[in-house]
Amino acid sequence: MCRTGQQPDPHGTSDGKTANAAFAALLEDSAEELYESAPCGYLSTLMDGTIAKINTTLLDWLRLEREAVVGRMRFADLLTIGGKLYYETHFAPLLQMQGKIGGIALEIKQAGGARMPVLVSSVVKRSGAGEPLLIRTTVFDARDRRAYEQELLRARKGAEEARKQAEADRARLQDTLAVLQQSLLPAILPHVPGVEAAAHYRTASPDQLGGDFYDLFPLDGKRFAFFLGDVCGKGPQAAAVTSLTRYTLRAAALHDPDPVAALSTLNTVLHERYTGSGDPRYCTVIFGTLDPDPVTGQVTVRLAAGGHPPALILRADGTADFLPTPGGFLVGILPAARFATATTVLAPGDTLLLYTDGLTEARTGKDRTTLYGDEALRAFTTAHAGKSPHALVQALTGLLDDFGDGLDDDTALLVLGAPAPA
Repeated sequence: MCRTGQQPDPHGTSDGKTANAAFAALLEDSAEELYESAPCGYLSTLMDGTIAKINTTLLDWLRLEREAVVGRMRFADLLTIGGKLYYETHFAPLLQMQGKIGGIALEIKQAGGARMPVLVSSVVKRSGAGEPLLIRTTVFDARDRRAYEQELLRARKGAEEARKQAEADRARLQDTLAVLQQSLLPAILPHVPGVEAAAHYRTASPDQLGGDFYDLFPLDGKRFAFFLGDVCGKGPQAAAVTSLTRYTLRAAALHDPDPVAALSTLNTVLHERYTGSGDPRYCTVIFGTLDPDPVTGQVTVRLAAGGHPPALILRADGTADFLPTPGGFLVGILPAARFATATTVLAPGDTLLLYTDGLTEARTGKDRTTLYGDEALRAFTTAHAGKSPHALVQALTGLLDDFGDGLDDDTALLVLGAPAPA
């Protein structure tokens, strides 16, 4: 109830004035108190660096008494040896030239010998006539920043060490894979009387085992056998199939050198080994025999193909064409496969080129979307017809180099030729 003659204060004016007064009391800090208790260090020095004024915050950081500092020490005396050297050779000259300098990372010495990282900014106060009077300096605590930078440096160092370790591991892996890859290929091609032979193997990636393979070996005192093929997939599984394929074909050829018989034996081995394994494996292969005639210098070639790109014959007269072997089945897919056969005779100066599809399926053009293709290969080899097998392999090696990153698959080359008359 209100007393007689009084009216209630509808807006609570009395409570509002009390709140405003309390808020104003919080803002009654003096300039001196703001200076002394600021969250950063302040000091003023004469132009020679003698400290004329310093706030309590900075004194607390230094763990020094005001009487020991003001008029007795220079700003450089507060710094570590390295900081003092930097101050005298860089900081002070720049400040004198520019009149101000900011955000310089230094370290101050605490009374106990500890170091404290700080960020320092200074400005020269001048008179109305432009004469320098004193230097005002602000010092910010950079301990958190230093800890953050050190953590970043540790992380960066750790990442760099991890990168170097990964590179070393990758190099060791590549060396191991290269050795394994070479173990799946003949170390050198044997000498074949009346035949010149050359080969090349190009891996698309040094980080993976390829599945391409080739070989050349004697059957008896007169005839030799050869094969070239491509196992599906890459990696250790493909390498295992490659190894099985090479040794199976070698053993089969010594038992029965007929090309179809050799491929049929390989087909049976692969089909029985991988059917029902959940990981079916197969390959494409050309297998053939060489029968040189030392009298005429000609070489009779009999071959069979299972799903492999056709061989190319380069004639001594400068022409080149494919040796058709259509309809041959992939080796290892079916229990009974049919293989295409062909026979040709290499006259002196003629050459037979066997290759895997990494060559014809290389991506070309500016956008790397066009496959090189059979016809481009025919045109290229036509331009090199009549050359020796070694010269042809060298030219094809240059072609593979030109493909660059357009070479997505491994490529194996085997070139067999009847030497041209001397």
